[in-house]
This record gives sequence, C-alpha cells and structure tokens, in this order.
Amino acid sequence: MKKLLSVLMACAMIAVLVACGNGNATKQAESAAPVAEQTAATKLRVGISMPTKSLERWNRDGEYLKKEFEAKGYQVDLTYSDNKITQQVNDIEGLLANNVNLLVIAAIDGDSLTQVLKDAKDRNIPVISYDRLIMNTDAISYYVSFDNYTVGKLQGEFVEQALDLKNTDKKYNIEFTAGDPADNNAGFFFNGAFDVLKPYIEKGTLVVPSGQTEFEKVATAQWSTPTAMNRMQNLLASYYAGGTQLDVALCSNDSTALGVTQAIESDYAGSNSVIITGQDGDEANLKNIIDGKQTMTVYKAVANEAIATLDLGEALLKGEKPDGSLINNSKWSFDCAYDTSSYNNGTGIIPSYLLVPTVVTKDNIQKELVDTGYYKMENGYPKAN
Repeated sequence: MKKLLSVLMACAMIAVLVACGNGNATKQAESAAPVAEQTAATKLRVGISMPTKSLERWNRDGEYLKKEFEAKGYQVDLTYSDNKITQQVNDIEGLLANNVNLLVIAAIDGDSLTQVLKDAKDRNIPVISYDRLIMNTDAISYYVSFDNYTVGKLQGEFVEQALDLKNTDKKYNIEFTAGDPADNNAGFFFNGAFDVLKPYIEKGTLVVPSGQTEFEKVATAQWSTPTAMNRMQNLLASYYAGGTQLDVALCSNDSTALGVTQAIESDYAGSNSVIITGQDGDEANLKNIIDGKQTMTVYKAVANEAIATLDLGEALLKGEKPDGSLINNSKWSFDCAYDTSSYNNGTGIIPSYLLVPTVVTKDNIQKELVDTGYYKMENGYPKAN
C-alpha cells in the first residue's frame, strides 16, 4: 500500500512538473514570436543591378546600397554588368531566379530592359529605377535620383558666373562634351547646362569654334574617358592649332572631364587656364581640382541616395504606396523633392524622389566633402570613405 502511494505521489509530481514545463514552453514560444517575425523579415531579398565597376561612382553606389540594406537585415544580391546590356539582362534574370522581393536597377541602356522587367511585374516585384530612368516599361514603381537637369544647370551657371557673362563685352570660346546617349540622364545634364548658356551663344559672347552644339554631336558613348580624350584632341587639332584660345570645356561628368583634361594637357597650344566642369566627385578629378587642372565638379552624395532608396524600398516591401510624406516621415537630413511631373519614361509619369546636388571647387572641398564625412584627406587629396 505504501509502495502504491509512493508511486501515485511521484506521478502527481511529474504531472505538476510537466504542467509547469508546458507553461514555460508557452511563455518561451510567446517571447520567441517577435524573433520569428524578425527572422522572416531578414529572409527578404533585395536585388541590386549596377551597370559597371569601370566608373568609380558605380562602385560607391553599389557598396552604399548593399551596406544600407544589409544593416536593416535584408539579404542582398549585388551585380555589376561590365557595361554590357546583354549581361545586365542576364544579371536581372538571375536575380529573379534567386527570388528577390525588390529590384534596384541602374540601367546601362534605359530602353533594353522591357522584357525582363515584364517578368518582374508579372511576379509583383517592385522595381526602383536608380539614378538613371528606365524607359518604355510600366514595371517601374519609382525613380530615385538627383535632379539631373539641375546638375547641368549648376555647371552652366558656374561658367556664367566665372566669366561674368551677364556683364562682359569679351568673347569666349567653349566646347561641349556630353554623356552616353543610352543614359536617359545625359540629355538632362546637357540641356540643363546648354539652356543657361544658349542666350550667350546666340548673343555671340560665347563662341563654339567647332559648331558642335547638338547633344548627338557632343555625346560620349559609355561616358568613356578615352573616347572623350580622342574627341577633344581632334577638336584641338582642327579648331585651336592656329592659336585660337579655348576658354571653357563643359563636360557633363568626371570621367569625360578626365579625358578632356588629358587632351588639353597633351595637345592644347594655349597657355591660359581652361575652365573644365565635371560631375560625381571621382578621386582622380578631385585631385585635378586641387592641382588646378579641373575647375569644378557637381557632387551627388550617393550615400544619401542610398538612404532614400532604402526607406523607399522598405515601404514597398511592406506593400505601401509611398508619396511625398515619405520625406518628412523618414526625417532625412538632406534635401529631397517628391516629383510627379518631370519624368515620363514613355509609359507615363514615374513618381520620383530627387535629391539636390552640390557644386564643389578647390575652395570648398574641405567643407563639402571632408567635413561631411564623405571623404578623408590622404597626402593632401580626398579619398572616399
């Protein structure tokens, strides 16, 4: 009897312990629920397609984007397409095959992604057109970039002020070097600058000895430094060999400015300092600015562009339809405008988040690039952080 009682008491104790254990397990399951949700969130995958590693700025863009998304717990697939359109199509197909939940694409050719992005739309995958507007597809959800027309406008206004064109009676010679015709932004850059300077060309204050003032004639395929250099060498040999002075070389970006600067150093017979514009803040060009070889660049803080893309991407992944309120809600420390009128990709207006660029010269490199933390000074020259 005592033995039976002992067995019954032991069973009762086990039952109590099991009950307590189940209670703890329930509490553990409840406390683990947010962790499970977080784990599910980190399984979301972002596909980033950049055009090339051959231009410094795309390396910075890709790494900034990857860093920002990964810091939030997303898995990131980052590809570079070596400026080959077919490869970028294949890269995006690969991202889709990896079951990405969001695509961020800086296109090589804005007209060449229609079919592959149709596949993305059919799978309800949102697409952010990054920096370059992707054309002729209704798969684009949003466009994130800098105000591209303003980039060119700042270059034109810099020339206008540097030569005091509003007040001078002098005549100055200028040549234009624009960007890649396959890049939708290139036309905005060129038009922004040309619209500022056109009245002075019509007045005769600015003279273009080559006569090349149309975008198609001054464009540079793939923003190539060697191509820009060769073209400027030809211009110098054809129109400036007899002692004609070149006063301004308006270049739409830093890679073309680098080639133009090299051509002027090797082939220009004049002794004056030529005003050379640029865009992007590439390290080689910043060195040239400090050394007095290039005059200015328009800097676009790609770290800020990445932050804007991150916040927009997160909203899309949550199934939201962001608008101008995203700017205030995100409390960005940089200027950005929500635009619903400027950028039509051939299928309609693409809602856009446009950041504001900055003019950088030798006089404000420290303030605008180093003090802000974007660059550090090494041996007297800026290096990107």
